[in-house]
Amino acid sequence: MHGMMQDEPGRDAGPAKIGTDHSAMRARNERLVLSLIRRHGALAKSEIARLTGLSAQTVSVIMRALEHDGLLIRGAPVRGKVGQPTVPISLAADGAFFLGLKVGRRRSEMVLIDFLGRPCATTARCHDYPTPEATLRFARTSITELTATLPEPLRHRIFGLGIGLPYQLWQWADALDVPEAAMAAWRHHDIRAELAAELPWPVLQENDGSAACNAELVFGAAQLPQDFAYAFLGFFIGGGLVLGGSMFAGHSGNAAALASMPVPDGTGGTRKLVDVASLAVLEARLAANGHSGSFLWEATEGWLLAPDLLRDWLTEAAEGLAHAAAAATALCDLRALVIDGWLPQELRARLVTKTRAALARIDLSGSRCPAVIEGGVGPQARVIGAATLPLSARFLTEIAALPPSSTVG
Repeated sequence: MHGMMQDEPGRDAGPAKIGTDHSAMRARNERLVLSLIRRHGALAKSEIARLTGLSAQTVSVIMRALEHDGLLIRGAPVRGKVGQPTVPISLAADGAFFLGLKVGRRRSEMVLIDFLGRPCATTARCHDYPTPEATLRFARTSITELTATLPEPLRHRIFGLGIGLPYQLWQWADALDVPEAAMAAWRHHDIRAELAAELPWPVLQENDGSAACNAELVFGAAQLPQDFAYAFLGFFIGGGLVLGGSMFAGHSGNAAALASMPVPDGTGGTRKLVDVASLAVLEARLAANGHSGSFLWEATEGWLLAPDLLRDWLTEAAEGLAHAAAAATALCDLRALVIDGWLPQELRARLVTKTRAALARIDLSGSRCPAVIEGGVGPQARVIGAATLPLSARFLTEIAALPPSSTVG
């Protein structure tokens, strides 16, 4: 989780002066409370006071403000053996909504999620390759359609649009087997700025792999380690790097460019991870066997794949992922590799199992063997991750700033 919650209209939106500016401190504390409840689930005021170190009176003021804003709801009182009953307080599902746009090389999607991260409505289109003009048309139409699915009183609770866009998309014309000119427009087109000029909300943009990683941080397993690499297998492979519980983007925003990582090719040389661990490879092998791979982009159920073709792809992908995980762990002392993708759940589970086995065969002397974990968000991680960008920026604080999970209870 990263970013900060912006002040509501009417509040001081000037530069934050933590410790001296009352409204900035209040906004920070509100983000902290919302982040704790998102991470741990329903909490009583006394538990929030203990976790944050804030006074009971301060917590009460914060909770009242967040309830008034429609962001929190009270549960039924829980009576213990002694003392007053406690009241668990949870996030309000309809307290805020966010739009996410994922631009894919074969499929683009838009989603509307609620404050709990649950998809309320989605749109999608498949294409041979994306262009800025077609993407903007899809985005505008989808925004209208998705917004209309909300009751009128809730539409003012949409707080932003996030975009997940592959890094330097114009460089992938050869891989998509389309003319270079077909992708060249991405070099000069800024769809974020164009949409921001038209929409009443903030519009944020991130690499699609990093966006998926952000979805894992916000909505994935609560017990993720503080340091891990994240891999999402789509048409190509992308991912993110998490250090100290927060995304590490690098100076150019392209940290964890997994597609470009060199891995053994089995003959004493190397090849890029994207050449083994990506659905593009699977589609190409289907084509080489006289089968269309278009079904890969339509849904993640009902994939009919020849057992030997699937076995070979899984084995090579797992070997590549294992070597990438070993190298990243040796460099960054990571605790885990999290694997997700535009994959059937059963296929993702098999890939994780094979990657664990491949890691066990690598000599990791002087390093540690990272855990290999299934992602918690699933095939829609990139588009949901795009929607988490405005959620994180407005309502969350850094994971590193939160008390550890083990202190709850």
